[in-house]
Amino acid sequence: MPEAHEPVPTHPAPELSEDEKHLAKLGYKQELSRSWSGFSNFAISFSIISILAGCLTTYGAGISNGGPISISWSWPIISAFILIIGFTMSELVSAMPTSGGIYYWASKLGGPAAGFFTGWLNLIGLIAVTASVAYGCATFFELTFLEWGLYDAFSLNRIFVFFVVILALITVINIFSSHLLALINNISVWWHVVGAAVLIGVLLFVPDDHLSVSQVFTDKFNGSGWSDGSTGTMAFWFVIIPFGFILTQYTITGFDASVHLSEETQGAAKAAAQGIWRSIFYSAVGGYLLLLAVTFAIPKVDGQPDYASIPAGGVAYVFDASLGANWAGTLLFISACAQLFCATACLTSTSRMMFAFSRDRAVPGSRFWSKVNANRTPANAVICAAVVGGIITLPALKSVNGIPTAFYAVTSVSVIGLYFSFAIPIFLRWRKGDSFEVGSWNNGSKYKWMNPIAVIEIVVVGIMLMLPTTPYGAPWRDEFDWASVNYAPVMTVGVLLVIAIWWLVSASKWFTGPVHTIDDAVVQAFDV
Repeated sequence: MPEAHEPVPTHPAPELSEDEKHLAKLGYKQELSRSWSGFSNFAISFSIISILAGCLTTYGAGISNGGPISISWSWPIISAFILIIGFTMSELVSAMPTSGGIYYWASKLGGPAAGFFTGWLNLIGLIAVTASVAYGCATFFELTFLEWGLYDAFSLNRIFVFFVVILALITVINIFSSHLLALINNISVWWHVVGAAVLIGVLLFVPDDHLSVSQVFTDKFNGSGWSDGSTGTMAFWFVIIPFGFILTQYTITGFDASVHLSEETQGAAKAAAQGIWRSIFYSAVGGYLLLLAVTFAIPKVDGQPDYASIPAGGVAYVFDASLGANWAGTLLFISACAQLFCATACLTSTSRMMFAFSRDRAVPGSRFWSKVNANRTPANAVICAAVVGGIITLPALKSVNGIPTAFYAVTSVSVIGLYFSFAIPIFLRWRKGDSFEVGSWNNGSKYKWMNPIAVIEIVVVGIMLMLPTTPYGAPWRDEFDWASVNYAPVMTVGVLLVIAIWWLVSASKWFTGPVHTIDDAVVQAFDV
């Protein structure tokens, strides 16, 4: 059972800014430091999307499940759908800019049960995305040091040590002031912009040979192990290529950070809304250019593109074979640093969501996780999110042919948790229709077609990400290996089952949705 909070004493109404008045109308007092600019709000979502992280860490999954066409065609198509999702969420955050916005929206539009399930899906997704980015960052530092000759062999054990060190480092950074985090995210934007430009330039001008335009836009490859490697079956088009959607869907996620940092953003009703869709749009364009540059640089063996070596080696193989060790190490280092920025931003977003969800008493030990320190940051929530992220990534210590399959499972969990949590309020807003009270930024009547499309895309891709991505992970196959299991559906369904039981047995009796933390007299005095 959650702890009862102390009653908020009645006091004379203080002078409130417009942001504070809007927040008071939603039932909350200003506890976090509102020191973020609109650019900083955009920056954190842009940093979490991180084209130098998602595009490169899951590149092998894209090539393995479709080949070049999975990059050149799937990326822009799926990106367009995600932008629609972003527009629907921008409208919601403009109307209700709170740190726990996703579950707050669901609670207000669909009741306590909708809010409870949405909140837990969102929190699970955020913890998983923090863990997956930190693990990807550790992997890229390992690959960098290998290219620079500091090690002789790739080691999953060493990667996990790097992973733990990175979690500890970003935890310390997040415990300091919110203003410092805003500065770090501002720097991160420029690191991503300049870093991506460097990678694209090097990949275009340094290699002696490139794939042709025809190869990049028409070549197919099936390295999944399914359908005996065939690229001419219906399964290739409707199952195997969708497996590769994880590249786009995982990369362009985490943009709900603009929501979770809205209570720390000035002019949040407009700035947070713009932060969401702009971060998606610019990441989609920049990510596409980066992915095309990598794909054009795929090395050839005996005159033919060597797609088969990429699933295991990823972009590191492309960089090394096409550019040599020095250039490869440099590009991997640029990406690894970008991923460190990304992991820092992910933990920031996760801790704010956990703080907000705990503030509304939905997390066991809520009093502890909803505390802020002297710097007005939720330090306890930061530490908890980092520790849980480390625990759920433990299976990555096992691999199949050198590939930590559990890493892709964690990425799937993050995508499923986050996007399914988005789908609930998006659907509820559509059901609300014209009676929904929009904010200063809204989609007008376009919500009538945008919201259903957004929900359908999320459900379809979410289902695909729960399927076994390799025959080794299918229990009904003779070659089944537990290390290859995509445990995303097990974890997702298992957690949902636990939450459902918890709701029926206990939570439904005490969780009534968002809890007011501000004296109603303050709200009435300012007519907010």
